[in-house]
Amino acid sequence: MAGKTVKVSIIVPIYNEEKTIQELIDRLKRVPLEKEVIIVDDGSTDGTREILKKIKNDDFRIFYLPRNMGKGAAIRAALPYVRGEAVVIQDADLEYNPAELPMLLQPILEGKEEVVYGSRFLKGRPRMRFLNFIANKILAWTASLLLGRRLTDEATCYKAFRTSLLRSLGLKCKGFEFCPEVTAKIGKKGIRIKELPISYNPRTKKEGKKVRWKDGFIALYTLFKYRFFS
Repeated sequence: MAGKTVKVSIIVPIYNEEKTIQELIDRLKRVPLEKEVIIVDDGSTDGTREILKKIKNDDFRIFYLPRNMGKGAAIRAALPYVRGEAVVIQDADLEYNPAELPMLLQPILEGKEEVVYGSRFLKGRPRMRFLNFIANKILAWTASLLLGRRLTDEATCYKAFRTSLLRSLGLKCKGFEFCPEVTAKIGKKGIRIKELPISYNPRTKKEGKKVRWKDGFIALYTLFKYRFFS
């Protein structure tokens, strides 16, 4: 498969997800797309790396960062190796269902859209803690105000792009600020973000959720920074 262009590249940034990674791999194998899966292990210290080293599949490529550098850094590390016409981000925690990826990517593959976000809120309020719900609403409202068009889910993991567009953004992110950075830069270019409804199965902090309250404030700062000052 070396050097071969594929339809879709699925980037999976991962850090300490030994409980879910095998199930995710099995689900990604079943996704009915012409695809490659680029997994970037972000310095895992549990058993994640040992599981990844056992993968024997030409559709999967795995890279290992020397230390934990953050989700944004892992995505940026994968971008030079992307061979797909479209690229989508997939977290390894199973909060998002890979079976929905074909639906999410279809508008891009058909040439109708350049960016598609999977919204957790178009089907109503998902099962999540009230404070998390409010934080997501504040981010979505702020992004809508800055972009000049309605966006219901700025912080969603499921973000899909035409590969050439994502590469043109000159990403600087290291951590979870990947989401607001791409949203702000796409908004600055005047490109529409198409939203499609997705399912969502949130996990708790006890179960391994890594996003913290301070990340919400960083996201707000990043939205303003890249929309107006960079």
